[in-house]
Amino acid sequence: MTQFVNYLNLKDSELDQYIYRIISLDRLNQLFNEKVNVLVSPELWDDPFENFIMKSNVRFDDGTIANIDFSDDYYGQCWTLHKASDAMWRIYSNDKKSVRIRTTVRKLAESLSSTLGELKNVQSYIGKVEYLPNKGLMAFANTVLTGLPQPTSFAKTLLVKRPAFRHEKEVRLIYMDKDKKIDSKLFSYSIDPHELVDQIMIDPRLTKSEANEVKKQIISSTKFQGTIKRSLLYDLPEGMVFNFR
Repeated sequence: MTQFVNYLNLKDSELDQYIYRIISLDRLNQLFNEKVNVLVSPELWDDPFENFIMKSNVRFDDGTIANIDFSDDYYGQCWTLHKASDAMWRIYSNDKKSVRIRTTVRKLAESLSSTLGELKNVQSYIGKVEYLPNKGLMAFANTVLTGLPQPTSFAKTLLVKRPAFRHEKEVRLIYMDKDKKIDSKLFSYSIDPHELVDQIMIDPRLTKSEANEVKKQIISSTKFQGTIKRSLLYDLPEGMVFNFR
């Protein structure tokens, strides 16, 4: 039986789907050598609209206006469903020195929830981001927190973005600091990186010889036993012959 229940915007058939994250070699080494996964406060995300609902004031039925005080209690980590994306490589590996790691939705979710014991049902979430136009965002904001606010409702507010970011096809891992124990913009939890990550992909813009050197470096520094490949995104198909008429 699964250890995790807070799947948001995800079908059961998607839980074993691969997800990907492009990270620097330094971050890769940290992941394997320190055996921790690091989530960040949404305040550190690039899009100023991130976390916009929890940053806003709300009007209650009696006309009272108040600021929601849960915005600092959540931490997130962004992954993508894209297997091969030119945009993702160019955005997140602009120096051509980053790599793409692979896991599944379920494995990532349970890497977090399995560390939380009985509190996992209110502290850990994973969900697929929905991309909504401005009117859709406002409609969502006006309905997501109706009734008595629940942790799940606040987690859902971190799963909406504008259509301009649709190319990212994001899946987000979310943690709620229920007891306000963290005085930091970062949240780390222990993992077995060899269990979590099943493949490492090297930037497709490197030559084969450059990629081989990076592969040797990765094996030496992480002792990773899984598959390490160079992305073939930009390679021309071999043996292709065109007819000339």
